[in-house]
Amino acid sequence: MPQTLEPDGLGTPRLELSGRLTSIMRRELPSLADEIVSQIRDTIPEYARPLDGPYGRTLVSGVERALNGFFAWVESPRAPLDDICRKLGEFEAYEGRQLDTLESAYRVGAQTSWRRVMELHRRHDLPPATVSVLADALFAYMEELASLSLSGYREAKARANPELEAARHRLLPLVLAGAPRELVAEHAEQAGWAVPERVTLIALPPGAPVIRTLLDADLLADVEGAEPHLLVPGPLTADRRAMLGLAVAEAKAAAGLTVPLVRAADSLRWARQALSLIHSEIIDDGPLTLCANHLETLWLASDGPLIDQIARRQLARMGHLTERQRERLTETLRVWLCTRGTAAQVGEELGVHPQTVRYRMRQIEQILGDELADPDARFALEVVMRALWLRAQAVPAGGPGEREATGDIH
Repeated sequence: MPQTLEPDGLGTPRLELSGRLTSIMRRELPSLADEIVSQIRDTIPEYARPLDGPYGRTLVSGVERALNGFFAWVESPRAPLDDICRKLGEFEAYEGRQLDTLESAYRVGAQTSWRRVMELHRRHDLPPATVSVLADALFAYMEELASLSLSGYREAKARANPELEAARHRLLPLVLAGAPRELVAEHAEQAGWAVPERVTLIALPPGAPVIRTLLDADLLADVEGAEPHLLVPGPLTADRRAMLGLAVAEAKAAAGLTVPLVRAADSLRWARQALSLIHSEIIDDGPLTLCANHLETLWLASDGPLIDQIARRQLARMGHLTERQRERLTETLRVWLCTRGTAAQVGEELGVHPQTVRYRMRQIEQILGDELADPDARFALEVVMRALWLRAQAVPAGGPGEREATGDIH
């Protein structure tokens, strides 16, 4: 049974630890994390993998989160520990190793941290009582982490069931097909999966490297197919995002909206559309792009041929202009429709003189006539202008030279 520090167990020294020493130690965290990672890789062959690969990133993230979690744990011993250590235990089980490899890493981390504490003790002339309290807290914390990893290790061993995995693999397409809840519940029982009310789908690029052992146990996954995807029960909480950040660290993923279970296919469709826009460099939130942050863009980019048809209808009167004239007028019209600004404001956005804007707007008014005053026509124009502008931002697979002209509205 691991030792636990009760909230009152540290007494007055705990206040000192939470104050001056905590402040000093926090400044040491980046270099301490680097030193611990280096020591682990030097002394434990199983962890001597490239740091820029998924396993190396998992090691670095685990060390950083464990160090940051230590201070939170000291300040509030009853607060739940970071679940990363449970996942590391699961990881060891799926890798086919005994848990003593991870326990050795914890010992290296504790010893390296303690050497740093002693350096700080000499450098800052810390009170011996404070250092003593820190020693108790540090080694008790490591016991807590080891206990959590053991739980994860045992749970992973208990879940190692090929039939269960096969049942879950069959369950995912059933959910995406919108099968009746009763049928899903029947198959979910066979798969040992609790049927959620709402789900969030994650789209991954083909061939994305996924560390399956770091995925939460309640996820459904298809990562071997041509279009890899994950089903996350419920919304994407901060913990879920942290988990995905480790499990799919080398791929850019897209998350659909959180929807009722029966609409799971919609969430995946939006996520895949977002993934396509990421590939075209139209949107990019980093490792995980949320569809919720790009709803208008997803809508405008959802049907290119239909946008072309609307553009031809709304801008047909510009068909007699040269391509360069059309580009200038449509870009001016887009900025004006989006901003409803003055000639000076539109000119600043376009980088042209306000008088040039006034001249172009007179041309636009002469060509389009009363369409600018009609709400429906003006709305259609704005949709077209925004959609064509988004398309112009895209980087095609063959490079900029293959970009199609957006001014073809004949």
